[in-house]
Amino acid sequence: MAFGKGCHLHLVDGSAYIFRAYHALPPLTRKSDGLPIGAVAGFCNMLFKQIEDNRGDDAPTHVAVIFDYSGKSFRNEIYPDYKANRPHAPEDLVPQFPLTRDATRAFNIASIEKEGFEADDIIATYARQAREAGGRVTIISSDKDLMQLVGGGVEMLEPIKGQRIDREGVEAKFGVGPERVVDVQALAGDSTDNVPGAPGIGIKTAALLINEYGDLDTLLERAAEIPQPKRRQTLLEKADQIRMSRDLVRLDENVPLDETLDDLELQDPDPEVLLPFLASMEFRSLSKRIADRMGVDISDIPEPPAAETTPDAPGLPPIDPAGYEHVATAEALDRWIAQIYERGYVAVDTETTSLDEMQAELVGISLAVVPGEACYIPLGHKAGGADDLFGSDDLAEGQMPLEAALAALKPVLQDPSILKIGQNMKYDAKIFARLGIDVAPIDDTMLMSYALYSGLHNHGMDALSERYLGHIPIPIKTLLGSGKSAITFDRVPVEDAVRYAAEDADVTLRLWQTFKPQLHRAQVTTVYETLERPLVPVLARMERNGVVVDREALARMSNVFAQKMAALEDEIHALAGGKFNVGSPKQLGEILFDQMGLDGGKKGKTGAYATGADVLEDLAAEGHELPARVLDWRQLSKLKSTYTDALQQHINPETGRVHTSYVQTGANTGRLASTDPNLQNIPVRTEEGRRIREAFVAPEGKLLVSLDYSQIELRILAHVAGIASMKQAFLDGEDIHAATASEMFDVPLDEMTPEVRRQAKAINFGVIYGISGFGLARNLRIPRNEAQGFIDRYFEKYPGIKEYMDATISFGKEHGFVQTLFGRKIHTPEIGAKGPQAGFARRAAINAPIQGSAADIIRRAMIRMPAAIEALPVKMLLQVHDELIFEIEEDAVDQAIAVIREVMEGAADPAVKLSVPLVVDAGQGANWAQAH
Repeated sequence: MAFGKGCHLHLVDGSAYIFRAYHALPPLTRKSDGLPIGAVAGFCNMLFKQIEDNRGDDAPTHVAVIFDYSGKSFRNEIYPDYKANRPHAPEDLVPQFPLTRDATRAFNIASIEKEGFEADDIIATYARQAREAGGRVTIISSDKDLMQLVGGGVEMLEPIKGQRIDREGVEAKFGVGPERVVDVQALAGDSTDNVPGAPGIGIKTAALLINEYGDLDTLLERAAEIPQPKRRQTLLEKADQIRMSRDLVRLDENVPLDETLDDLELQDPDPEVLLPFLASMEFRSLSKRIADRMGVDISDIPEPPAAETTPDAPGLPPIDPAGYEHVATAEALDRWIAQIYERGYVAVDTETTSLDEMQAELVGISLAVVPGEACYIPLGHKAGGADDLFGSDDLAEGQMPLEAALAALKPVLQDPSILKIGQNMKYDAKIFARLGIDVAPIDDTMLMSYALYSGLHNHGMDALSERYLGHIPIPIKTLLGSGKSAITFDRVPVEDAVRYAAEDADVTLRLWQTFKPQLHRAQVTTVYETLERPLVPVLARMERNGVVVDREALARMSNVFAQKMAALEDEIHALAGGKFNVGSPKQLGEILFDQMGLDGGKKGKTGAYATGADVLEDLAAEGHELPARVLDWRQLSKLKSTYTDALQQHINPETGRVHTSYVQTGANTGRLASTDPNLQNIPVRTEEGRRIREAFVAPEGKLLVSLDYSQIELRILAHVAGIASMKQAFLDGEDIHAATASEMFDVPLDEMTPEVRRQAKAINFGVIYGISGFGLARNLRIPRNEAQGFIDRYFEKYPGIKEYMDATISFGKEHGFVQTLFGRKIHTPEIGAKGPQAGFARRAAINAPIQGSAADIIRRAMIRMPAAIEALPVKMLLQVHDELIFEIEEDAVDQAIAVIREVMEGAADPAVKLSVPLVVDAGQGANWAQAH
């Protein structure tokens, strides 16, 4: 059913359901293994009640359960202390969070969450979409923050008492209508979420002020008129804080979501999915009630399959941080070193003053050789500790001298017969490398988890410990604090540091013992041993090499961008017929839709017009100049703040270079991610983006050289789908997009127009990502039926692609994962779903083997590269997806390019013999822009 007039959307606040269920029921554990399941039981009962209670004329036609994504949201960028004072979730509730998502999907209800956004933002977005489509919305929650959405067909329902909250209910709560709730909250603040607001002003006073002055902006503009001195002073002095608070409490109604309203259509639960899940949770009474309601004999339902690669945690002693050893003498350290040599392996972890490995100072080292037995060697803790106002740099007592400890450990850490085990070992290896210690050989539990469980969960130590060891480690925030008052680890008292740091080594060792045997059973040993573990030292060396960045060039670009922005502002003001704040969406909307009278203006709940990029792009496509110039201004503003300004802060003062960090586990497919700073997202198709690359330069006497795989994903597609004409085009060195256009549209190559080629290119790349007719229509700005016709014709001409897609989806459904050409498994837990997740999961499953195979190929090339270029004056600096960037002495460039190209073009061999050639393009220059 297409969502529209007559439809009724229910949006369930899933996070509120979880906590309500947890606190409403006594602790409950699964008898078979002791897993806490009390909150899951309550959550399932609430879901079932929601289904049972909503029948008849007022029943929903569409429904979704919305969850908070774990981690920070965009609001933490606005105010780092947002929600900083919230207590950690109870220890026995944490492992139940993922099970509630599983429960929602088992009930065949859409389970929605989005990284970087809170559940309330997603609810706000769907509510807006539903309202604009002419439907009704019921938000099932008692969260006061959601009351700003009420009105215009949107109401709230308190789930326990069944009380409906309409406009009158909001006015009773806040003293204002829904459209002014944000203004009141901005003034009153929120101690729960750590929203500061205006000190001394509560809800009632805030409502009085807003009712008197009309809105928050007017109130702040006229604050000097307020007769009460203290209130007047607060509003004048805290105006910026109040405006920031408004940004924190205002919900984002434009969250980019994969699932459409149509995807949320209500579906009946599938008993063959729901009942096995309930059985796996051992909810016998609920299973019987639901089975009876569905008219199903529970004995006919098969038992849930056991996960193939879920490890059985070995019988280990409990983790007890109080029992760890504080090593402060050479004699004590020697005893630990003797144990390491006796065992042949050691889990090792470092504590430092910073996440930046290039500037961090070593504070201490933890070791573990037997589960339950671990130690911490403090080396750099300051005597003053966290409470020292003046930050004394005197060392605390009870520590070994740094030089003595490193001298004793260096032979062990470099001994080829001793395996060093770490979690994200690249970080620790770089810390030791700066101190003259080359740590090898290594094992990495983060990468083992990635090889085993990519696509199922993240691979941080705390998450792995909770999931596979049933233990929640000591949170780092309890030691360091957060926000402006946070301290560095050298200020942590030694006795506290011992418990925290040694626990990390103990947990890491236990994870290693859990995961190591699973690699073979899951048939991913080759992936770990040939694609993951050997890449660690390669990336560490690249990161330490860094790339020279010309600070003056960046500063000049910032100035140029600022001047261009100023010129654009003048042009925009001239087009608008007067000055206004171009960075203000509210003022821009008034100019476009009230003053200029352009079509397409839509007001949000605050009464302001929407002026997002999609709105401006549509107006610009209609030939309106002002929105086009605003888009140009916004692009320059982002480039200036994100790159030309921010990159200057990342230049290392010692090396004069920028040292990015690569995350091997950053994408499910094997693609690397780049952080601090991210150098993989610098725009390449715009003049300004190319100019930013000009600031990445080669030192005197050297050149930057870029080698880039040409259309590697299309080549892999041609290989896996067995498309003869596409393979032949690659073998003949033809322009693949022109060849595709010729095949599809029956146009000879010598009569090819740029427009026809552009359409074929969009389809070629779109198909790799499972693009729909709707998506292609937006990309090409053509009618949807015409775009769908292109896709249908594409599949007719290349039936092998459709066969590949169908076979991949079928394999994913049967096995729960898809594979790259090199055996990497990308799990697809939602591919068999019948709800809205299915479409996204299928598109991801189609793309994963292609993108993943390309990622595996460049990894293989990078791993082989150090040996190939060892005798040449070459440094490998950066990887940007299909591109490698090198720094090479001028007189060795041609020789180096030949060597590097041979390695890259032969990277798939001998593991996979591709039926199409890999081609690598090379460029060189004094800077990255010239080389690209």
